[in-house]
Amino acid sequence: MITLSPKKRLNNKFDKIKEREENKTFKKQKSRVVSKLISNKLTTIGIAVFLLILLACIFAPLLTPHDPLAVDMSNILKPPSSEHILGTDKIGRDIFSRILYGGRLSILIGFGSALGCAVIGVLLGCYSGYKGGLIDKILVRISEIFMSFPQLILVLMLVSIIGQSAFNIIIIFIICGWGSVFRMARSQILSIREEEYVQSLKVFGLNDFVICYKHMLPNIIGPISVNITLSTAMFILEEAALSFLGLGVPLEIPTWGNILNASQDLFTLQNNWWMWLPVGIVISLFVMSINFVGDGLRDSTDPTSVE
Repeated sequence: MITLSPKKRLNNKFDKIKEREENKTFKKQKSRVVSKLISNKLTTIGIAVFLLILLACIFAPLLTPHDPLAVDMSNILKPPSSEHILGTDKIGRDIFSRILYGGRLSILIGFGSALGCAVIGVLLGCYSGYKGGLIDKILVRISEIFMSFPQLILVLMLVSIIGQSAFNIIIIFIICGWGSVFRMARSQILSIREEEYVQSLKVFGLNDFVICYKHMLPNIIGPISVNITLSTAMFILEEAALSFLGLGVPLEIPTWGNILNASQDLFTLQNNWWMWLPVGIVISLFVMSINFVGDGLRDSTDPTSVE
């Protein structure tokens, strides 16, 4: 017969208590969050627009028969028609297919960068806020160093050093963006570090990692999810800005920023509106929808908000 140590038995007891409490309140909390999301008109509109654009990008082969990389010199700068819904660019590529296929990579870069920042920032921020002392001081100073530079300037500098590719862009965004998530997670942990249940866990001698990541981290999932959504929108805009300047993903790969890159000259802006207006509208709608969803999540997961 296997006997558990006192610490493990105590940890199991806390897990059972926590599970019972969560089972009692889960349905109530879930209905509260869903009802607040549904009652927020901007959030419901944001979810609808977000899903529409996301699904259109995922199922791009079903929506357009054109290859986004296929060059057709006989159809250069054609306006929107039945064959090409949003026209063609300077080398005959279909704009509609490039927007759909380019959205895949742009969304991947934005979400992947936000998720990477969240993982690093939350892991370091939670432990730093809980442990304090020298570790906390060192990590705070490191985060302040990264946050002291204008983010776009730091990104441009790192791109020129590391090189242009989708993977490199994600790594650079993570390096430049983890500091804000770290500060947010640290501040949340500092606010609950002195709670009675945390002090009780300390008294019974549970491992610091168990207390920090198993018992404290679930209490800040709401702010973390909001931060991920808003960071995704920010990184999509930064990728578009970099690609527009020719410093993002290589130009032959379709992304929303690379589509805009082909419309830098004044002649194109004045005479070939289909090359920049549709993709500009898609970027604006997608970023706005993410911001609306993030605002709705923040309001619905805030326990101090008034019903």
